[in-house]
Amino acid sequence: MNGPNGTNGRGSPTINDVARIAEVSKKTVSRVINKSPLLSEKTRKHVEGVIREIGYVPNLQARALALRRNFIVAAIHDNPNAQFLVKVQQGILSAIKDSEFGLMVQPVDRHSPTIVDDIRAFLERQRPYGVVLLPPISENDDIARLCEEHGCRFVRMGSVKLDSDDRAVASNDREAVRKAVTYLIDRGHTRIGLIEGPQGFTSPRERRAGFEEAMAAAGLSVDEELVSSGTYTFESGVSAGQQLIDLPNPPTAIFASNDEMAIGAMIAARRHGLLIPEDLSIIGFDDTPLSSHVWPALTTVHWPIVDMAHLAASKLVAPAGEEPDPRWLLPSELIERASVVAPKS
Repeated sequence: MNGPNGTNGRGSPTINDVARIAEVSKKTVSRVINKSPLLSEKTRKHVEGVIREIGYVPNLQARALALRRNFIVAAIHDNPNAQFLVKVQQGILSAIKDSEFGLMVQPVDRHSPTIVDDIRAFLERQRPYGVVLLPPISENDDIARLCEEHGCRFVRMGSVKLDSDDRAVASNDREAVRKAVTYLIDRGHTRIGLIEGPQGFTSPRERRAGFEEAMAAAGLSVDEELVSSGTYTFESGVSAGQQLIDLPNPPTAIFASNDEMAIGAMIAARRHGLLIPEDLSIIGFDDTPLSSHVWPALTTVHWPIVDMAHLAASKLVAPAGEEPDPRWLLPSELIERASVVAPKS
């Protein structure tokens, strides 16, 4: 005998009740609950109407117990750039909006000898549904294997493809930097400084390679005197910019491997009484909000980190049995603003 809501008198309605009344499969109901795109709008609205009519509420706790996972997407990182993390969170949150998933941000110390054990303890304690491994943590194959051993979904973000299509999201840093430096060369700059990122990781290596390729294509050699190292922080950009500007024959233009260091170099130039771009042209990488707010507005490479994080999270939460988004490459592009002109004659 049916209850008042068509629940066969069993009390709270279940997913089986929704499927029976809507005359669809349990899998279709699950897809509606999980906001799957693989449904017609007609079917989605019909099932949602039945859910509202009978008052069905998905039991997340029971589902979490069945899956032996919590409905958490964790972003694991060791990155000093606050703007980078804000963009990552924005992208992940947009992907899990209107779903049952929540976001957890977990910092780790990539220099720690116990990093793998630390992440193992995190996975065992929090039991996330899946993790987004952010650069440079994403470059650690031991951490990827650890996630696999624990049956935890993961996606690795980076400046190059680090895994299979379903586990990777990448940008084209090398090509983007090559185009940015070529942009400087096309405007007449031949003495170009480079502020590179911290050694030992893929993004600084790829960005330096793009710099070198642009110079070689123009028949220019890379003068190591014009290369200064930073750590992707504003302070390191000030220090590196100071070092380049203090040279007896300083560069007429600088490419900095991220915006924070580029803006630091702008400050160093101003302290020396230099005008930007009249005395020194500067290009950054990231396209952070601050890059368009400084004066003059910074020419930079737009790194699609929000879209990358969105795609990574979308791959993680794709319903079981459905193919995740096959894309893995999201290209960067040069944003021309006001910090580059031709060098003085």
